[in-house]
Amino acid sequence: MPLVGAGRPLGYPRRVRLVIAKCSVDYVGRLSAHLPPATRLLMVKADGSVSIHADDRAYKPLNWMSPPCRLEEAPGVWRVVNKAGEELRITLEEVFQDTSYELGVDPGLRKDGVEAHLQELLAANPTTLGEGFTLVRREYMTAIGPVDLLCRDANSGAVAVEVKRRGEIDGVEQLTRYLELMNRDPLLAPVSGVFAAQEIKPQARVLATDRGIRCVVVDYDKLRGIERDELTLF
Repeated sequence: MPLVGAGRPLGYPRRVRLVIAKCSVDYVGRLSAHLPPATRLLMVKADGSVSIHADDRAYKPLNWMSPPCRLEEAPGVWRVVNKAGEELRITLEEVFQDTSYELGVDPGLRKDGVEAHLQELLAANPTTLGEGFTLVRREYMTAIGPVDLLCRDANSGAVAVEVKRRGEIDGVEQLTRYLELMNRDPLLAPVSGVFAAQEIKPQARVLATDRGIRCVVVDYDKLRGIERDELTLF
């Protein structure tokens, strides 16, 4: 059973808790990592996840533990343990602020009509994304949101696909977060990424390539079976 507060069994809190504290962090599991003492933001979300943030990495946490996990608090230390026994140990030297907020139910990101239809068409025609691709499922849920498409490539490797009407840097960052999380799952890993859009901005393509994500430009009209009226040379 999840633990919050001073080891009190309450289940996950239905609120977001934000703690600003000087702390050090140790991760013990398949890999070990250490963050020396510094002032950081600790976030406990309503889904049970715990993440540690600095102010120089935008939204990406320094370290985190995805749910399901349990949080055990004792004076000066938090222990966050997942079902595999991996532990995120946060040693608190000084707490500057500890607040909680009820955010309510979020309606989620709503895709525009073209983007939603594009995802549907690609799900029906996965070989558009790569030779030998097959669809596993649409809207594959992760702890931080749904991946548009989960596919298998010709070698049966897992592929996470993010679909956008216009491919920009924020879409690449979104797919990067999904890949980091999915590659922690031994039943899926290794997971590669495909960024699919009608148009991909040059900066987004450079970032995707740098992160090992393949870009696919999709012809929406062709997928819908519509022939263009304009004359072409070839």
